[in-house]
Amino acid sequence: MYQIKSYIKFLTKATNQHGVHSPFVYNFVTKCLYDKTTYPEYNALETYRNTLKAHKTELEITDLGAGSKVLDSKKRKVSAMIKASSSSKKESELLFRLTKHFKFKTILELGTSLGMGTYPLSLANTTSQITTIEGCANTSAFAQYEIEKQNIKNVEFITGSFTDTIPNIKTEKFDFIFFDGHHSKDATIQYFEALLPKIHNDTVFVFDDIYWSKGMTQAWEYIKNHNTVKVTVDCFHLGFVFFRREQVKEHFKIRL
Repeated sequence: MYQIKSYIKFLTKATNQHGVHSPFVYNFVTKCLYDKTTYPEYNALETYRNTLKAHKTELEITDLGAGSKVLDSKKRKVSAMIKASSSSKKESELLFRLTKHFKFKTILELGTSLGMGTYPLSLANTTSQITTIEGCANTSAFAQYEIEKQNIKNVEFITGSFTDTIPNIKTEKFDFIFFDGHHSKDATIQYFEALLPKIHNDTVFVFDDIYWSKGMTQAWEYIKNHNTVKVTVDCFHLGFVFFRREQVKEHFKIRL
């Protein structure tokens, strides 16, 4: 119910490119968010998704995050997980376009899950260096096996809690960090602040499910108002954060 009410409220305030006066954000909206190009890599993403949908494997899950609103069992079928909790087709394609648009070279993903975010990130720039962290060892091992079957060689898989693993990340600065693993207010703020030392002027943060709960929306509001943040773009399911010092502080709500 919270998400439905939030979406209706979002629609009353959201706009498209015509409501954007920042040249940087206008370019991002028109050439990335609204890019209608049918990239050939989309076929590979769809094939991967369909393979997982048909997978008969059942994984024993260790859930270190806020859990699933759909799946309660500790043992979950991959086919059910891909339908309930992995990045959607639309989101996977957007992650691909985002990486292609900004030409990210160093990427961190918090929450590998089944690799539906990892795969498009790696396809968009095969020379990038991607680090992806997953709390559940079984899920991480499964995703690594399936991703590497696609001849992907630019991903480092790390298993463990974000709290334990983030301090040990050796990469000094990231171009892009995707937060998609722990849907709670306190944890989201904690990881946001823990990774601020890893940013540079053009780093992009993306937060998944910013209206997943009241707590997640409160975390999003905290991030928007943080003194390091200059521009945010709220697309309801995803929240984009930019730190560009040359920008005027502005917040946008954009319909996808």
